[in-house]
Amino acid sequence: MAENVSNDWGGACVRLGVSDVAGLLHQRVDVMEIGRSEISNHGNKVMPGSNDPHVLEVVRQAHEELRQLMRQRADVMKRIGTVKQTIVGLANLFGDEVLNEELLELVDRKSNGRQPGFTKACRMVLMEADRPLGAREVCELIQQKIPPILSRHKDPLASVTTVLNRLVEYGEARTIVKENGRRAWQWISDPANQSTSGRHGIPRA
Repeated sequence: MAENVSNDWGGACVRLGVSDVAGLLHQRVDVMEIGRSEISNHGNKVMPGSNDPHVLEVVRQAHEELRQLMRQRADVMKRIGTVKQTIVGLANLFGDEVLNEELLELVDRKSNGRQPGFTKACRMVLMEADRPLGAREVCELIQQKIPPILSRHKDPLASVTTVLNRLVEYGEARTIVKENGRRAWQWISDPANQSTSGRHGIPRA
């Protein structure tokens, strides 16, 4: 019985399409429970639907859609990084007065009378750089700009490395390996933007 229900459900998934399948998943729970009970009565029987071509087609479609969405997300994050870097470049040239409150918040330049947080400081340093930076370089630049931030960390280099890796996970930065074998981090943006937005006192290597 479970196998027949599985086939019917798989066919319905193909007819509805991937975007509608999520709405049916909660209805599938009872059917899966029936399938599990049958498996327990028949030893190591394969789960119902695992070889169903309809189900496999839905999985394939979902996989392809996920891949497309991941590519789109990467492109969107790159574009966001480019626009943020451009805004920061303009603010460095003409002053923060050219930005409204919302923009100051969006590009992490709104101080609120307090020092920026540690993650925000690392983000600002990467965003203003025109080349990949090592963790030690990021530490040195934070020390120049906002010295008290590092004093709150027992191991500033380890803390910076952790934050930089987190920015990579967020899709805001990328990691590269330099010629000397050391890792470096770079703000995500379009390559053409690197020469126009990263002129903020951070020398090239």
